[in-house]
Amino acid sequence: MAKRTAQDIRRRNRFDALRCVFAAPGPVSRQEIAAATGLSFATAANLVAELLEAGVLREAGREDSRGGRPRARLAVNPDRGVLIGIDVAETSVEVELFDLALTVLSSVRLPLPHADVRPDHVIDTIVAGVEGLLGAAGAPPRILGAGVSVPGLVEREGGVSVFSPYWSWRNVPLRSLLSERLAMPLYLDNPLKAGTVAEMWFGAGREVDDLVVLTLRAGVGAGIAVEGALYRGATNSAGEWGHTCLVRGGRECRCGRQGCVEAYVSTRGIADTVRELDADSPFLDADEDTVVTKVAHAMAEGDTVAAETVTRTARHLGEAAADLLNLFNPQTLVLGGWVAERLGDPLLRQTRDVIAAHALPATLQALTFQRSAVPGNPVTLGAATFALEGFLDDRETFGTVAEGRRAAKAARAQTS
Repeated sequence: MAKRTAQDIRRRNRFDALRCVFAAPGPVSRQEIAAATGLSFATAANLVAELLEAGVLREAGREDSRGGRPRARLAVNPDRGVLIGIDVAETSVEVELFDLALTVLSSVRLPLPHADVRPDHVIDTIVAGVEGLLGAAGAPPRILGAGVSVPGLVEREGGVSVFSPYWSWRNVPLRSLLSERLAMPLYLDNPLKAGTVAEMWFGAGREVDDLVVLTLRAGVGAGIAVEGALYRGATNSAGEWGHTCLVRGGRECRCGRQGCVEAYVSTRGIADTVRELDADSPFLDADEDTVVTKVAHAMAEGDTVAAETVTRTARHLGEAAADLLNLFNPQTLVLGGWVAERLGDPLLRQTRDVIAAHALPATLQALTFQRSAVPGNPVTLGAATFALEGFLDDRETFGTVAEGRRAAKAARAQTS
């Protein structure tokens, strides 16, 4: 069993302290960070000192401390550098440029070829998006890192796209290929992990330690946080819930198996449900995202095929989610992704009813169920957060800060 080192613990504490600053409605004090994280005041103060010296935090005023020295208020320093979040989807690549406070500065979405998408197509599109945003930014910004989300299984440490169901990729060294053209730290993972990290830093995961995030778009999966940490599994493949069997002998899934959850609740799954209900439906379109949008609009107008499509999708989703909830017993279940965004509250409400009928009472006792409230695209935000975490874990940056602080402490001890 791998043991957590002192460095691992300090890294986790650094993340927790900064997440507290992000979560606050305004500047916070060291005392508030200590209270929110459960760390001792001395530990919180040391972490804050490191973050200040690294330029991640800045002082944002002072407040009266009832007779003592005024307390410094702390905020994220947005000018420390920029982060890039990249969402590679089935038909397009979205690239967003963020400041260190994770505010979107600019964004672009570029199309991918409709068929036979090769790694060089994706790399060319990513590079075009990144270079376009950086060129439009004027003076070259200090780039702290870029996070890249690619669908399917990802070997995170090596930056390898192990398998992509959209294009039948296998073992593509994507980070290595990108690094030949982008001179910046690169962090590779998939949309399930990216969306969950976004929830942990900026959404429902701020308030709870045990969280499940269901992402519904062209691909489907579950991101899982346990005790405040993203759960990856032994090979970073945890969360491939979309490829668990829901209907034995059911629809063929793009992964090659039958009856997968994804075959029923993804954009393609919803298009197939419409086709089963009405093979000549005006909702059907070559673009499956368009099908979902048409269903959402028609449902609002009382169309019976659209309503039944949502009901069937909710039934499949609720049955599959109930099993997941019984396994992990989270405090919060979040519904996110393109499908959840378009079908909205009717899908949420009907799915909740199905879950209530299938999950164990003890599982439901402390559960809250909600749509994602993360602004913008959670995947690009989560990908940029991977880059932020990578920067916070950079031994060169924080090792230098720590060494400087230890040397200063030793010098003071010698003169005292």
